[in-house]
Amino acid sequence: MNAKIPLHAVAGADPLADYRLTHEPFYRPAGNEIELYEQAYRHRMPLILKGPTGCGKTRFVERMAWALQRPLITLACNEDMTASDLVGRYLLDADGTAWHDGPLTMAVRYGGICYLDEVVEARQDTTVVIHPLTDARRVLPLDKKGEVVQAHPDFQLVVSYNPGYQSSAKDMKPSTRQRFAALEFDYPDASTEADIVAHEAGIDRARAQRLVALAHSTRELKNRGLDEGASTRMLIYAGLLMRDGVSPADSCDMTITLALTDDPDTTAALKKLVQAQFGN
Repeated sequence: MNAKIPLHAVAGADPLADYRLTHEPFYRPAGNEIELYEQAYRHRMPLILKGPTGCGKTRFVERMAWALQRPLITLACNEDMTASDLVGRYLLDADGTAWHDGPLTMAVRYGGICYLDEVVEARQDTTVVIHPLTDARRVLPLDKKGEVVQAHPDFQLVVSYNPGYQSSAKDMKPSTRQRFAALEFDYPDASTEADIVAHEAGIDRARAQRLVALAHSTRELKNRGLDEGASTRMLIYAGLLMRDGVSPADSCDMTITLALTDDPDTTAALKKLVQAQFGN
């Protein structure tokens, strides 16, 4: 088989250069999660981040990768993802057949943080490939290539999921779950969330506070018409539209009300909550 000389074989080249964060991501801690993560990374402990959608799990990982000066490779898991999508495969190119490392293998081989977002969406027969990486072995077998990759000393595996969307069909097997430590996330307190929305959307704090109050009202409807209330991400989207001159009613309709539900009665209830915060 013929293979091109990979970029990382060139002296001085950084194979994970494209995955390094160059600017500090904005993240406002809600507790001692930063200190706990730092201790987990000290031992290269695999971590589960669990919490509702849009509460800041991904931003937290980005902030920690930046602080630790480690490249971050993120994969959004889905039911169509195969083990080859994680570890790599042989592909044809102009020079013949060559092995191409997958994103997980890149992180393992060169010392990045690999973040599997919504890991329970992936098939269980796919995620079992991470088992040898999450115990004392810290190896990744590449069966198709006949290679066993020893994890770089700086490698860490982080996964996330939303417990609110769990079902028996999409649950982490105990044999997988018990290989990880875990951090639990939730939406921040009202003052902190208002700070985040004001900063990220570029709006005044008064409007950010109203958006947060709206979100709290929608979260009280969880399991009473809504699967989930409005996330911090949704509030930032609404704030961005408001900043650009879109009316609060239209901004909230687009990014919150119509995004949360298709049910006419629940839609009407959410519109009333918007009116209570922003008027007609």
